[in-house]
Amino acid sequence: MAPKIFITGVTGYIGGDALYALHKAHPEYEYTAIVRNAEKGAPVAAAYPKVRLVYGTLDDAAVLEEESAKADIVIHTADASDHVPAATAIAKGIAKGHSKEKPGFWLHTSGTGILCWKDEETKTFGEPPSQPAYDDLDAVGDLTSLPDKAFHRDVDKLVLAASSDVVKTAIVCPSTIYGAGRGPGNTRSKQVPGLARATLERGKAPQVGRGLTEWDNVHIYDVSQFFILLVEAAIAHKPELDAELWGPNGYFLLESTHHVWGQVAKQIAEEAYKQGFLKSPEVEPLSGEEALRIAGFQALSWGLNSKGYAKRARKFLGWAPKGAPLEAEIPATVAAEAASLGLKSSKA
Repeated sequence: MAPKIFITGVTGYIGGDALYALHKAHPEYEYTAIVRNAEKGAPVAAAYPKVRLVYGTLDDAAVLEEESAKADIVIHTADASDHVPAATAIAKGIAKGHSKEKPGFWLHTSGTGILCWKDEETKTFGEPPSQPAYDDLDAVGDLTSLPDKAFHRDVDKLVLAASSDVVKTAIVCPSTIYGAGRGPGNTRSKQVPGLARATLERGKAPQVGRGLTEWDNVHIYDVSQFFILLVEAAIAHKPELDAELWGPNGYFLLESTHHVWGQVAKQIAEEAYKQGFLKSPEVEPLSGEEALRIAGFQALSWGLNSKGYAKRARKFLGWAPKGAPLEAEIPATVAAEAASLGLKSSKA
């Protein structure tokens, strides 16, 4: 029988691209996707006629439980890192529909915003990292025991607590994701396009503090390739790898390389100026509070550090990021944000 995949968030950025890549690699799998309503489901059905659609929201616990119980693998991407009721329902459903002899697999999407806790605690913005980078292989315990105050931590703890011989969990933690998605809905990421949009709207590129904060980054195509590899590992299910892929050790950072936010702001300003959308390639220093007012946590994240090494995916799944580097995507990102704002280039 074909493996049964239940996926949330297919009209979103991560889930949409993950379904695209998975379906292309394995059209033989049976896919079920939850969408809000028929209107939201129409583009999904048009792109994937054989994908079964169920209707509901993340608050519809009964639907999530039922579909999680029936699926061999659950891929949760829709507001996965912060929606406690949905995670609770998925955990309950997988446990109800599976056994030790036939476990269910839960691929849960978190994010490396969870690594910003130290700067948030000390209210330090725009400064270099004050602690070593995290390591998901040799020091995975540091990731699974982060402070309760950390962003996403409440849901991460719920997923870790659900792990058992029946419920095989893996927490997928992408860093700054960039690149245009290939899904039927939202194809735009948040952090870098948000910085480009704020630059175009303000006429200057926002830089939080001294702009020395560092994040890792990863192309959306490489995130989806990771999901393919992890799904394939779940289907193959080699018990000798259980301790490395699932449960307490199954915590995967995803990064290809890293960036300094002040440099990204400068690159965006220069590109926007080059394309004729700014009068000068100026960068504007802001306080953390000012950044928060501009675009919420997304803007504040430009002034917080998030550093970690994705060793586990490379070692046990052979994951090898191949997407174009972040700087290569900046021209297209600036152009796309300008178009969405209806801006006209002075060089037109």
